[in-house]
Amino acid sequence: MVDLKALKAGLEQMEEERHIPREKILATIEDSLVAAYKKDYGKKGQIIRAKFDLGTGKTDFYQVKIVADETTTRLEEEEEKIDEDDERPKFNIEHHITLEDARKIKKNSEVGDEIIFPLETKDDYGRIAAQTAKQVIIQRLREAEKESTLGEYKDQVGLILNGTVQKVDRGTVFVELGRAIGVILRDDQIPGEFYRQGERIRAYLYQVEETPRGINLRLSRSHPEFVKKLFAAEAPEVASGVVEIKAVAREAGSRSKIAVWSNSPNIDPVGSCVGQKGSRVSAVIGELGGEKIDIVEWSEKPEEFITNALSPAKVTSLILNDEDKEAQIEVEPDQFSLAVGKGGQNARLAAKLTGWKVDISSPELEDEEEKTNEEPTKEIAQELSTNNNEE
Repeated sequence: MVDLKALKAGLEQMEEERHIPREKILATIEDSLVAAYKKDYGKKGQIIRAKFDLGTGKTDFYQVKIVADETTTRLEEEEEKIDEDDERPKFNIEHHITLEDARKIKKNSEVGDEIIFPLETKDDYGRIAAQTAKQVIIQRLREAEKESTLGEYKDQVGLILNGTVQKVDRGTVFVELGRAIGVILRDDQIPGEFYRQGERIRAYLYQVEETPRGINLRLSRSHPEFVKKLFAAEAPEVASGVVEIKAVAREAGSRSKIAVWSNSPNIDPVGSCVGQKGSRVSAVIGELGGEKIDIVEWSEKPEEFITNALSPAKVTSLILNDEDKEAQIEVEPDQFSLAVGKGGQNARLAAKLTGWKVDISSPELEDEEEKTNEEPTKEIAQELSTNNNEE
């Protein structure tokens, strides 16, 4: 006898914890009962269905037969009488019913309709049948949970998720997200960051994969979109769309450049992201472990955008080659190292941000270097001349 109170409690628990709809769970129970019934009492070709009443705990079983026309080949026990080359569907008396017989039960029956016959209810299932029912329930519930989880997290792709570090294994960080486990691979981590078991962590969900082993959630803290979403969380103007982050160039753990634009003339896009006394950008920098962030104004005019992108350096002149998307840039000598940046980082990020190749030069600095290189040559020549005269 089914313990209805326990069954109902179990259904509610699965709905709440695993987010599996009650209808799917009941359908799974019915499928398992059908599997058990067929194991002990079914015949080859039979279509059996079950209807489980949660209120009473009673199960009704039905056999379904498909209405077939006269062209269907009859399949009796003597199968050898049937022509093997006959491509017509085989008529099975457990699976089909003729149109003539069907119309005796239901007058308006047509080929392809289903005719339902009640079956005797059985409660005394054998051990093997019960085991089959259990396996069906476990398998179907796993599939339903997987489907539910997949649907939930597919809707969250492109968002920042909060989780807890479950473990770190061979450089891969496993994050407990509640109903699923996310992974942060080495390339998706911020260089120099260390992750401890049990600590809270935020990461950007960029991919949800369905694999034979389950749902694979790919998280990242180095993704450029992570920076975008962090600013959206800190700046209401970005979240509402009044201020847009048009482009992001990032070298995770070191420095990022973002280009912002406002579709309202009354709102300063850079100021909105910086915040009062730098509060908003400081919050983002804190989440990224001290990564430097340059916020520049985006422009549809390449010369303006490139000039802004090279900030904090000041550009003296700029010549564009539209065909090759190259920008020849000149700066004052005292601005050259600032424009290029340490290890060429500023120029490199500006190129990524704008999509233009950037060639920075300083003519005055080059002239000074040439003079510096010429002076030793003159001194050597004079020394050689003096030595020759003495000889």
